[in-house]
Amino acid sequence: MELKPSGSLKIDAFSMRIGDIEDVDLERLHALSLSVGWPHRAEDWQFLRGSGQGFVALDEIGRVLGSAMWFGHGAGFATVGMVITSPRLQTLGAGQWLMKRVFEKVGGRDLRLNATRAARRLYLSLDFQPEKTVYQCQGLARAEAAGRLVETRGELRALTASDAPAAIALDAVAFGVGRAALIEKLFAHSVSYGLFRGDRLCAFALCRPFGRGHVLGPVVAENDADAVAVARPHVAQHSGSFLRADTHMESGEFASFLSHSGLPVYDTVLTMSLGKRLDDFAAAGATEPTTYTLVSQTLG
Repeated sequence: MELKPSGSLKIDAFSMRIGDIEDVDLERLHALSLSVGWPHRAEDWQFLRGSGQGFVALDEIGRVLGSAMWFGHGAGFATVGMVITSPRLQTLGAGQWLMKRVFEKVGGRDLRLNATRAARRLYLSLDFQPEKTVYQCQGLARAEAAGRLVETRGELRALTASDAPAAIALDAVAFGVGRAALIEKLFAHSVSYGLFRGDRLCAFALCRPFGRGHVLGPVVAENDADAVAVARPHVAQHSGSFLRADTHMESGEFASFLSHSGLPVYDTVLTMSLGKRLDDFAAAGATEPTTYTLVSQTLG
């Protein structure tokens, strides 16, 4: 496959040029995501720009017509997200043009992304392979449902910055790749709860402002009961307000907990990989930690 991109693209009777996402006003990025119905606020764009790199597609008068971002974790892995083209360009090759610019920059890393239905054909054409469904669960949280669950085994408490190294280590095993800088950044923007047995952090859950309300993620735990235990206080705190969680869990205690807590499945996307697959990153053993909810569909 020829992946060498050009610096401009003639499309639909006008030309587009590439630009650095850092050079674009947040309001224009926000307008782009609104044009395709995505919930990202300007503040969410700013968080993403501080966590990764990206391109925008600009027309002759500087309008933002597309975007693509990547988030590197070490020299060998990156997630890809915020791949957006304005509705008028979605079938005209702009998405592939942007993705080829990303390929040029990621330097042969293994890649992972979460594809909407509309984008799956694009990613298949670029040799990404389908893996697992992500269930986008959201709604008005219901604390009373969360409160009926069984008593927690271990000490559940709010986490502070001093707990970040333990969370980073747990996340690295669950996710399969260390992403210390991202987890540290999330700690600064999130309310965090952890489950301890003795001095060992067994599970944690972060929750931060995002989109229409808050997003619950990541949740990392060794089993469903522990995942529920660390997610439960976030549901209670946001009772009556909008809460979202993106999870690979189709069934089981944790999936049931989300549904009964006012977060039914709203939509699905598909995790896709180029290079190593999800299972290649997974830890072995029944008691190893698992990523129960994503940081976000963009960040994985």
